[in-house]
Amino acid sequence: MRHLSLVDQEIIHLANTPGFTRWLEQVTATGGCARPVHLTGHTTTVDATTGEIRHHYDTRDEPGERLLVRCRNRRHTLCPSCSRLHAGDTYHLIRAGLTGGKTIPATVTTHPRLFITLTAPGFGPVHRATTDKTRCRPRRGTPHCEHGRPLGCLRIHPPNDAAVGQPLCPDCYDYTGHVLWHAHAGELWSRFTRTLRRHLATTAGIPQTRFPDHARLSFAKVAEYQRRAAIHLHAVVRLDGPAGPGTPPPAWATTTLLTDAVRTAASRVAVRTPYSPALGEHTLRWGTQLDVRPLDTGGLADDAVAAYIAKYVTKSTTETTTGTDHPIRTHQDIAATPATPHVRTLMHTCWRLGGLPELQPLHLRAWTHTLGYRGHILTKSRAYSTTYSALRLARAEHKGPTTIVTTSADTVELIGKQWRFAGSGHSPGAALIAVGVAEDLLTGRSLAQSLGRTLLRDRDSGDATCRA
Repeated sequence: MRHLSLVDQEIIHLANTPGFTRWLEQVTATGGCARPVHLTGHTTTVDATTGEIRHHYDTRDEPGERLLVRCRNRRHTLCPSCSRLHAGDTYHLIRAGLTGGKTIPATVTTHPRLFITLTAPGFGPVHRATTDKTRCRPRRGTPHCEHGRPLGCLRIHPPNDAAVGQPLCPDCYDYTGHVLWHAHAGELWSRFTRTLRRHLATTAGIPQTRFPDHARLSFAKVAEYQRRAAIHLHAVVRLDGPAGPGTPPPAWATTTLLTDAVRTAASRVAVRTPYSPALGEHTLRWGTQLDVRPLDTGGLADDAVAAYIAKYVTKSTTETTTGTDHPIRTHQDIAATPATPHVRTLMHTCWRLGGLPELQPLHLRAWTHTLGYRGHILTKSRAYSTTYSALRLARAEHKGPTTIVTTSADTVELIGKQWRFAGSGHSPGAALIAVGVAEDLLTGRSLAQSLGRTLLRDRDSGDATCRA
């Protein structure tokens, strides 16, 4: 007879524990979250007119006296369930700014809109993947750098080759410049948008200080790590009227004008780092690879852009080419990080530069796990579209009330609310059950979507038959 593993024994124990059904309801309500937050506490609501208690909730009535709520982590490797939810919210947030919806009028499709990609400059030659069977870095002859390493590579690297993104010569690679560029990428973007507004005003023949009276620049951007472990930014840029997306842009605001302004601003922006006795000064700029694509067609193109950005928002940084998901606490932690030598060298550089007094304001040691990049993965301007909070509230309202309160908000008063953090995550057995719940919910959602598409296709084909 096969002996049950400890996890199997735990699952059997959980299934036979009083309150298991309610615990499973909580796990299902969190979507099978892999790292749920455990809360203890209570809430009480009363009728503001009569003082009658309308509803009281206390976690002492729950299994283990705890309430499970989603962790809301965006990283797929940490929590696939919450990652998918975050990706869906991001998709709708970006799409609303492109096609309208979620309080944004559909007329934004007529505004000048661009999808742009800003890259980091080169810090040294790295191995690259090719899809057309061309060699990595062919060079005439066999030149070598001062460290004795070849300056070319005659191999053909497939995309999944571990060498892709690694420097040809680590000793020649500008690791200091790479880290400093990451640390100032946010400032580069800020200066880029300011320069963009100024150039638009100058081109339109209006004073730069009067630009807000004529037009408004809205954007949403996401940061992505390239295989060489350098950040580049994907952004949707839109030009609205002075009051935001609800007003038409001025007659001079065209897609061509916005395209030219983006290219000009990207080429002019520069950030000078603080002077360091050990490093001197660095002048940081955007890379020469700039991609600008007009979004004039709408429809499928807009959906594709929204899906593209949503994919990168939930992309984890635990891969060996892009750092870690958790902060580096000590210098010794770097050696234990499952990363390539290139990434670990970037981490060592972050830690070393973080110890210089003149670079203390950059807090590089606190951002060693992101290779010095200090920005959020996704940021947007206020008027671009809706917010994550609004999307979560709309989803909660769609699911219906979670309490038995039936009176209007004007007559209900919250008189008691106390919540305390009591832990997070699952035991091994509970985690296995949560994974199954998440997979079942995902399968059910996929089947529902497939059925919905089939019904729509059948309806459309039926309408076409009737018209014929």
